[in-house]
Amino acid sequence: MDAIARPPRFLPWRCYLLEAGYELLRQLREPAFVLPTLLFPTAFYLLFGVMLTGNAANAQYMLAGYGVFGIMGAALFGFGAGIAADRERGLLRLKRALPAPPGAWLLAKMAAAMAFAAIISLLLATLAATLGGVALAPGQWLLLFAANVLGVLPFCAIGLYIGSLVGGNAAVAVVNILFLPMAFLSGLWMPLSVLPDIFTRLSPVWPAYHLGQLAMKVVGHDAGGSTWLHLGVLGVVTAVFFMLARRRLAAAA
Repeated sequence: MDAIARPPRFLPWRCYLLEAGYELLRQLREPAFVLPTLLFPTAFYLLFGVMLTGNAANAQYMLAGYGVFGIMGAALFGFGAGIAADRERGLLRLKRALPAPPGAWLLAKMAAAMAFAAIISLLLATLAATLGGVALAPGQWLLLFAANVLGVLPFCAIGLYIGSLVGGNAAVAVVNILFLPMAFLSGLWMPLSVLPDIFTRLSPVWPAYHLGQLAMKVVGHDAGGSTWLHLGVLGVVTAVFFMLARRRLAAAA
């Protein structure tokens, strides 16, 4: 008699990998998300960091600042607006009903955000090295890349919480209200020393300030604060907003 065919063995890691791949593909097929996410930080850096400065030191500062600016947009809009729209369409409820590992959709969105952060970092590094006259050691390039890719996590958490609170249209407005002022008040576009002293005093309340300081520490333009303090603040922000979002999404299930 022929041997009974055995069903393929279930591999949980393959579910996570497939979910992440499909989520990245879905986002890449949305020009309204992809084009602003990739073009805004690169175009702004090319204009303000390269063309209008002509100074390698300023180009280094802007490289760190616009890197953080770019990955903030990828995380906040990908999670904030994306989760809100998925929640309105009932997609999150469908995901819970599917025979998939718990949290696969969330990890997939995080992986997609990190992939966009990697693309933005590579684009900015290419512009900086070829047109901006920026010369960093290999270790500095790697540290800056790691800071950007891992730095999406606190903003993913904030975006997830926003997406759990409001609908799709409102989430875009809330993210815009938060995104641009936080980037400006965190010193990502210009040194805080050129702004009134009150902005320098209040800048540590923004998570973008702490990530920006880590990135600028790599290129030698930070304000001299403790690395562990910046990492601690970002870790707390990530944990708190993920827990708040998880509670909101569980209550809405």
